[in-house]
Amino acid sequence: MKLKTLFPILFLGILLIPETTTACSVLYYVDSTTGKIYVVNNEDYFLDVDAYIQIEPKSKNKFARLWYGWDKFAQGGINEKGLFFDAAVTPEQERIKGYGNPKNNLGDKILAHCSTVDEALEFLGKEKIALNKSHMMFGDKSGKAVVIEWVDGKRILHWMEDNKLIMTNYLLSKPEAGNYPCYRYNSIEDRIAEMESSEAEVNLLKVGNTFGQVGQPARELENGRLGGTVYSSFINITDNKFFLSYKLSNENVIKLDLNIEFDKTKRQKIKLKE
Repeated sequence: MKLKTLFPILFLGILLIPETTTACSVLYYVDSTTGKIYVVNNEDYFLDVDAYIQIEPKSKNKFARLWYGWDKFAQGGINEKGLFFDAAVTPEQERIKGYGNPKNNLGDKILAHCSTVDEALEFLGKEKIALNKSHMMFGDKSGKAVVIEWVDGKRILHWMEDNKLIMTNYLLSKPEAGNYPCYRYNSIEDRIAEMESSEAEVNLLKVGNTFGQVGQPARELENGRLGGTVYSSFINITDNKFFLSYKLSNENVIKLDLNIEFDKTKRQKIKLKE
């Protein structure tokens, strides 16, 4: 797939609709014809953060993994076994007794030690993790995916139905808590329906285009900082292909073959810059 054909099409028709700086959109999609698995993510936040990609090599007790984020904290990523994760901010909920938010780089730990969705869920239970301001999506190479939420004192799992799982910033278990209805969620659903009804071949480009109206162009916020989409990631989990576009740019694009990257023996840090 040529880079020049992927991103100019992807960001046509972006809508400038007011959103919080913590808005995020995530899609895990399985092509019902080929079985190939694709993931797309928009990370919306303050544009002045020092975002980067971190690639950790495999070791005796840890899987090779790639994650993206800032301040030594993984916002999302994937490992050599094909386990993917991402998180999105949601309306705050009461803390669950005996459980809490992570005090370290939770995403990196999960990718280092877990190979499947089930193992990731088990890991969260053992670590007594229950996020009260966000939910998480996990998907793996087998085609299994789930959004996990902690609402009203309970852990609630939303498993993928049919061939897609979408996550934005409202609680699937409790939409009335806030951020609902969500135009980004609805736009992704509508564009998936259009893609599937066209009966054209599904690939990473086609799945990526379902995000055509959910990016957030740079805009000044009340505190004087610029907010918007920091980066957008596109992953073909089946074929281990990774793309990332920085600040909705067609020029600032990183392309990685994860088969090659995960075989390397040295840690890598790729700074995202214009």
